[in-house]
Amino acid sequence: MNRREFAQRIGATALLTAAAEAHAQEKAQAMNHPMPAKPEEIAMLIYPGMTALDLIGPQQVFGYVMGCKVHMVAKTSEFVTSDSGVSIRPTKTFADCPDPIDILFVPGGGTGTISLMRDKETLAFLTSRAKNAKYVTSVCSGSLVLAAAGLLRGYKATSHWAVRDVLADFGAEVVAKRVVEDRNRITAGGITSGIDFGLHLAKRMRGDEYAQALELTLEYDPQPPFHSGTPETAPPAILEQMKQMYAPLTASARAVAKQAASGA
Repeated sequence: MNRREFAQRIGATALLTAAAEAHAQEKAQAMNHPMPAKPEEIAMLIYPGMTALDLIGPQQVFGYVMGCKVHMVAKTSEFVTSDSGVSIRPTKTFADCPDPIDILFVPGGGTGTISLMRDKETLAFLTSRAKNAKYVTSVCSGSLVLAAAGLLRGYKATSHWAVRDVLADFGAEVVAKRVVEDRNRITAGGITSGIDFGLHLAKRMRGDEYAQALELTLEYDPQPPFHSGTPETAPPAILEQMKQMYAPLTASARAVAKQAASGA
């Protein structure tokens, strides 16, 4: 069974479930989200120093279980190495990435992301593709790159907790939520929120039942062992330790925002 057939079977299962359990009106609504005649095209930016899990969580949702046409886009066709040492081969470059696309996506990272926020070629590419994209999206600190490109000014947005407040320096309205949608901008929090983000978009693209089937396929049922995954739930001593660890990254992000505000 190939990816397309797998995605179609999930869609059929979701619609059958709706037909069995929902009222006639709900069934009609479910039928408004059939498999598209043409797979959605998704451009996922990859760059040195990105966090691989920011990318791979959503890619697993889009590329395999949904059967979308996913492009791994970079400046050149050379392998791109993530911050954990995982290397990914681009399938498209800036020059040959399709336009229009359905979803434009940016993952986050650490110092690699800060460098990208200053990269004029990358920012120009994002600005260009965002004009015609149905959705402009990010996970983790990838939203800082969108913000640096001017794509979140006036929009509600989120990011990794360590740099989330920096979005305000770029004119975004900061929201402390795992996934934030404002018009056609969808941003997600840190790293593991990538799967939540992918399922959120699956719902937008193909409906509730389809997204529920995907969640079951992925056996997505988080049960964190320590419940310290947010600043609000982490023990104070751990939170302070991590704030100190992230302080240089936060300061670097603010410096880029200040530079952008000054027009330098």
